[in-house]
This record gives sequence, structure tokens and C-alpha cells, in this order.
Amino acid sequence: MEFRDLKKQYQIHQKEIDDALRAVIQETHFINGPQVTQLEEKLAAYAGVKHCVTCANGTDALQLALMAWKIGAGDAVFVPDFTFFSSGEVVPLVGAVPVFVDIDADTYNISPESLEQAIEYVVQHTDLTPRVVVAVDLFGQPAAYDKIRKIAKRYNLLILEDAAQAFGGRIGEHRTCSFGDISTTSFFPAKPLGCYGDGGAVFTDNDEWADILRSLHVHGKGGDKYDNIRIGLNSRLDTLQAAVLLAKMDFLEEELKRCDQIAAAYTKRLAGAVKTPVILEGMRSAWAQYTICVENREERDHLMGALKEAGIPTAVYYKKPMHLQQAFAGHQIEAVPCVQTEEICERCLSLPMHPYLDEEQIEAVCGQVLGLWK
Repeated sequence: MEFRDLKKQYQIHQKEIDDALRAVIQETHFINGPQVTQLEEKLAAYAGVKHCVTCANGTDALQLALMAWKIGAGDAVFVPDFTFFSSGEVVPLVGAVPVFVDIDADTYNISPESLEQAIEYVVQHTDLTPRVVVAVDLFGQPAAYDKIRKIAKRYNLLILEDAAQAFGGRIGEHRTCSFGDISTTSFFPAKPLGCYGDGGAVFTDNDEWADILRSLHVHGKGGDKYDNIRIGLNSRLDTLQAAVLLAKMDFLEEELKRCDQIAAAYTKRLAGAVKTPVILEGMRSAWAQYTICVENREERDHLMGALKEAGIPTAVYYKKPMHLQQAFAGHQIEAVPCVQTEEICERCLSLPMHPYLDEEQIEAVCGQVLGLWK
């Protein structure tokens, strides 16, 4: 059994993917080929925004957004404490200060209440200027943007949506990558929409920011690649990756629907034995992960061992809160306690989740989990 079965996906869609790759190889436009522009247009239309600028990976996407806004020294950027490292890593990279914020106990997304407390602490006790909130759509479910947007407006903050795990997620009829002033995603192979290497994208409705992003991701170029008007990055999505993503977009919705079914099957069997994912009313998760919670670390380790012995892969997202990562020592402001994050890091466990799990595999996973409590 695979945690995320890319082999099965390729076996089923081999012709479409091979044809897309072959066309690039025959045309030999490996950098900035026509597929890149086609993909950007298709991604923007899917997300429901005016502009999409592709880039080399999801981390660069976040950094490019902060650079476009000229975030730097003296600025505070608010980041959930429970997320992948890159969500916070980019903040000191541009010279700003990360302020880690606790999470909601049910969704594991950033807590609006903790966010406001952190902002108030920064305003009252530091010389930093609150500038940005990084709202991560963790495990595929969008953050609470209705509440976050009100807080951002009150304190004049920009919203940077980190939808690395959530491309295809929705709030009502509105899709992820449309909820931030700038939004980003990742095309890492195991993501809901993944390429065959690294890739990312930045989304916005703001024309000026879009122009700056297009410059920044190619060495700060101006009228042509030898006219450099600002310091930028070398962060292009190559044409082969664009071709793969174009092919995969044709069956993305089909895969998302199947993941909805698999998640429902897991939840129906496991509810009451473990804490299953809480998807809020009106939300649709892209199901990058299906994450359960048990009572404590010892119980989790025991369950992981039993599943491993049965040939079932698992993963822990995440073992350590961001504020305890050594890399942030000396860079962060500890504004609020992150009690929920510290607790969830001890208890969470992600099960295999992908659109190609069959009923027998689902039963095998659930049988092993339920067997722990018999």
C-alpha cells in the first residue's frame, strides 16, 4: 500500500501524461515554453482570479509574495505554529520577524482568536509593524477567512494564503488560491495537484503585484531578461512540469471527488474510536492528508508500529511546533502560548490518502486502527 499512490495514477493516465511530455521534448522549448502560459491561464481560471504566476516551488511562491509587498526589517508576519517549516522560513529570509500563532482545536488551521491576541501583543509590547498574516489551508481545508479577513482589516494586515496542501479545496463555490490578497500553492508530487518534480504558483487579482511577481521570479527582469530593474530570484516553472500539470488538471476534479468518498468511508468507520478530521460546514477539503488524533504520543507510536507491521504507511504532520524549531531561535517573537499546537504534535497521525485506494485497502487500514481498541 502507498501513502500517496503516484504509480497507480501514472498507470491509469499514462497516455495523457506521456503525450504531454513528448510534445515538450519534440518542441524543445524547455524553459518558458507555451505550456507554461497555458497552465497559468488555466490555473487562474480554475481559482477564479485574474493572475497566476508559476514558479519553481511552493516556498519560492511564499517568498515572492513577501518580496512583492516589500516585507522586511521591522515587520511582523503572523504564521500558524502548526504547519510545514517553509510557511515560517520565508519570513526571516526577507528580514522580517515571524510571530507564531496557535491553532483551532478542531480544524488545526490558524486560530483567529490567537491571531488577534498575537497582533495585540506585538502592537503593545514591541516596535514591530504588523504587516501580514500567513493563513495556511492545512491538510486541504481552507482557513477561516471570514474571521481572518475582519481581523486583517481591523489591523491593516495583508493576507497571504498558503494553499500548498489545498489546491481544489473550496468555501462554498469559491476555490482556494482566491482567498488571500496574494495566494500561493505547491505542485510537489504528493500534493493534490502535483508535478514530477518541484513547482509552485502565485495568484492575485492585483495587476500591479502581478507585474512585480512576473519580474521577481525571473531575476527581477524589466523589458527583457537582460534588463534587470530589481533584485529577484531564479524561480521559473519549467515546461516539462507545466505539461504534466496541464494533463493532470483534466482529471483533478475526478480525483478530488474520489478523495471525498474515501475520507467519508474512513470517518464512518473510525468515528468514536479516534478523533477524525472536522470539516466545517460549507468547506471542501482537497484531502492532502487524512489526519486522526489519538490520546497521546505512546498510543500514536503503538498504532504506527502496528500499521507498519501490517504494511500500511503512515506519517506525522508535524512532530514539532514551529516556535520550538532551532532555526527560529533569535528570529521570532513569542507573543502567545501555542498550547493546542503542542498537544496536537503529540497526538496526530496521518493515514494513507489518495484517490486510488480501494475498498479492501480502506478496510485494512480501519481494521488495524480499530484493532487497537478491541
